[in-house]
Formats: sequence, C-alpha cells, structure tokens
Amino acid sequence: MTETSQETPAQAVTGMVGHVLELAAGWTNWDGRPAHVDDRVYTPHKAIRRVADHLVDHLAELEARLAGEAPQPDHWHASMVTTEADLAPFTQADLDEARSRLSRLARIWANRLDTLTEEQLDRSPGEGWSFRELALHLKGSTYYADSVGDLS
Repeated sequence: MTETSQETPAQAVTGMVGHVLELAAGWTNWDGRPAHVDDRVYTPHKAIRRVADHLVDHLAELEARLAGEAPQPDHWHASMVTTEADLAPFTQADLDEARSRLSRLARIWANRLDTLTEEQLDRSPGEGWSFRELALHLKGSTYYADSVGDLS
C-alpha cells in the first residue's frame, strides 16, 4: 500500500469519517430499501456499524501491537450479516448518534497516529501492515457509506 498524496495517516482516517458523515446527513431520507452491492446488502445503520467496527477493530490491533501483545482476533460477522437493527429507519437521532460515535473514534485515531514517529508509522511493531498502511486501509471504509450512497 502506498501513499499517493501528502495526506497524513490521521487525515486519512478523519477524512474518511468526514466523508461517511457527509453522506449520512442525507440518510434520514432513506426509503427502507436496502442497497444490494457486490454480494452484500447495505443500509444506513449497517454502514455506520461497519465503519465503527472497522475503526474499533484496527484500533485494538494498533494498541495491542504498541503494548507488545498479539492482537485479539475479531469475531465480527462484518458485512456478511444484515441484522434487524440494520433495517430500522435512520432518524435524525440516529444521525446525531453516528456523528458523535464516529467523530470521537476518528479523534482517538488522529490523536494516536499524531503521537507516532515516522519510524513507528512505517516500521510498526508486531505482524501486519505498518500503522501508516493501516490508516490508509481504514480510508477504504468509505465503501460502506458509498454503498448506501447520497440520499439527500
């Protein structure tokens, strides 16, 4: 994975969350019909859930690796499962909750990434992607929101 701009790892994560929340602002207009993308089903709630889960999952990995521990394996059902909660209407209150949840997660990521040296970002402890690559991987979480689309 290579960086193609001067974007910092923190900006990659906060920018992704900004994009998701920009799309989510129109999801209160959702008509209740799930989007079928690739071999999966997406709804506003599912997109928010997947973005949050992805941020939490990789944050746990980053913190474990910094502590010298092996990351815990995740047991998410990920996007393979669409729950009844995923099918609920997406209200203004849901949008407010999503903004709070994702904005806070993005700040945790940005604060952590900004404390790491270039050496730590590129030669990260433990097995797996470097922390810079991990942040750029998270940027791809826009896929979930893009699957629901702009409903404004």
